[in-house]
Amino acid sequence: MRLPFQHTNIVEDSPYSIEVKELTKQFGDFTAVDHISFNVKKGEIFGFLGANGAGKTTAIRMLCTLLMPTSGSARIAGYDLAKESKMIKRNIGYMSQKFSLYDDLTVYENMQLFGTIYGIPKKELKDRIFSSLKMLELENKYKTLVYSIPLGWKQKLAFATAMLHRPKIVFLDEPTSGVDPIVRREFWNLIYETAAQGVTIFVTTHYMDEAEYCGRISIMSHGQLKLIGTPTELKEQMEADSIEKVFVKFVVR
Repeated sequence: MRLPFQHTNIVEDSPYSIEVKELTKQFGDFTAVDHISFNVKKGEIFGFLGANGAGKTTAIRMLCTLLMPTSGSARIAGYDLAKESKMIKRNIGYMSQKFSLYDDLTVYENMQLFGTIYGIPKKELKDRIFSSLKMLELENKYKTLVYSIPLGWKQKLAFATAMLHRPKIVFLDEPTSGVDPIVRREFWNLIYETAAQGVTIFVTTHYMDEAEYCGRISIMSHGQLKLIGTPTELKEQMEADSIEKVFVKFVVR
C-alpha cells in the first residue's frame, strides 16, 4: 500500500544531513523513483551513481525541493521536505551538470548576483567573493567575462558560487563532465577541502574512477536503489577490483 507524503520532525542531534525513507515519484503510470531509502552523514562525500534514466536526476530534484514527491518522507539539513522547503533551500547549494553561470557577466558580477539572491549582506558578500576567488587563483580575473575563461575554471567558479552562502549540503550533478583529468583532480581537491569543513557533498558522476573518491556510493537502476556502501564494500560484494567493474557487473547481471 502506498504511503502518503509524510511530514517528519526535525531531529537537531541527528548525525545525518540527509534522511530519506521510501521516497517515491510517479509521473502518471511511470515510476521514476521507487521507494528509495538511505541516509547521508554530515560531512560525508556520497556518490550517487546510475545509468541515464535510472532516476538520479529526479531524486536529486526532490531532495532540492524542485519536485514534490508522490510518497515517502525525507529530512534535508534537519528540515522536513514536505513543509520546510524554504529552509532547505537556504541550507543547500546546487551545481547543475550544465554550466549555469552567465557568460555575458564578469566573474565578480556572477558571484555578486547569486550572493545577492541568497541575501548575503553587501560588505560580507564582497569579502566572501574575493576570498573564494583567491582560493581559486582567480582574484586577478574578477573583471573578466565568464565566456572567456576555460571550462575547468568555469566549473570551479560554479562550485565556489554554490558555496557562497555557506550551505550545509551541496548537490553536484556531474560537476566534472567534459573537463580534462588534471582539472578533474583539482576539482576533487576542492570537494575534499569542503567536506573537511563539515559540508556534506552529494555528487553524481559518470566517471567510475571518481566514485572511488567517495566515502560511500550508491547505484540506482530503474528507479530503485540497488547497492549502497563504501567502495571497498561494494567491490568485495561484487568480487570486482574497481567500481567500474562493479557497475558493469551490476548493470549486465
